[in-house]
Amino acid sequence: MSDVKFTLPWTDAVTVSGQAIEKLVGAGDGDAALVYLYILRTRGAGSIEETGRALGLARDDVTAAMTRLDKLGLIMFDTRRRESRQRPEPPAPPAGDELPEYTAEDVRRGVNGSPAFRELVDEVQKALGKLLSSDDLARLYGMYDNLGLPPEVILHLVNYCMVCSRTREGAPRMPTMRYIEKAAYTWERAGVFSLERAEALIKELEARRSASAEIRAALGIKDRELSASEQRYVDGWLAMGFKPDAVSIAYDRTLLNTGKLAWKYMDSIINNWHGKGLHTAEEIQRGDARRRAPNNAEKNRRAPEPEELQRMARLLGDL
Repeated sequence: MSDVKFTLPWTDAVTVSGQAIEKLVGAGDGDAALVYLYILRTRGAGSIEETGRALGLARDDVTAAMTRLDKLGLIMFDTRRRESRQRPEPPAPPAGDELPEYTAEDVRRGVNGSPAFRELVDEVQKALGKLLSSDDLARLYGMYDNLGLPPEVILHLVNYCMVCSRTREGAPRMPTMRYIEKAAYTWERAGVFSLERAEALIKELEARRSASAEIRAALGIKDRELSASEQRYVDGWLAMGFKPDAVSIAYDRTLLNTGKLAWKYMDSIINNWHGKGLHTAEEIQRGDARRRAPNNAEKNRRAPEPEELQRMARLLGDL
């Protein structure tokens, strides 16, 4: 089922995914459907009380509807946290990771009409130590308005990007808003719409970044970062479950056979191991030992005995 866009009496529009419609129709829950549409309309900024007043529902009814929506997988609802941190399914990002073009008037309306976004702008400017340009504000508004990331998650993202940028560049340097925007797409696709999800993703990214740094060191690359193509190779190996010590074995064999760091050749070695289910250094060593054993046995079987050599010598003498 394709996405359906409901045009409201005002100029805004609310997009509901086909999957969400199927879940709502299958549940047959009118209160949940109303609450879900209201959450979409307000981008989750309304409290339970505000939602109840707008829809004419009691607080308990709103809470129950949100709980059912959470079970349907349409929102993340935790009664222990502020409801403004909950977000429905985000709309699919446009192709090419490019946010819609927001005009200065769009951003101005966003700042004036949303205290949460206005506060976010102030906090981001403090974190980055500068006033945001009109282009920066448009990108920040896109993360909030188009991607639907909660303000506290966006601020967490900004702080994480600051750490990454300083580490990557090797010197205190602030990330650009375009850099932060790219990371925002990664978080949006990973379903990061709460601080808990953000912390879990950061731990995963940090572990991957640490492993990538170990692999870079094992490959003798110390004075530069990996290129985009090189990073794709490394990310692929990590995704398949290979640790730095296993990659180091592949690197040694690549050097022996090619005399250089040949990424494609090394990738073929690792993919061959992956196909055989060998991922750790121990598994690779054991697998190679089993592969070499028949060759050694065959070599031993072909070795002639002393008596055989004497018999061959007599035959040659007779000839």
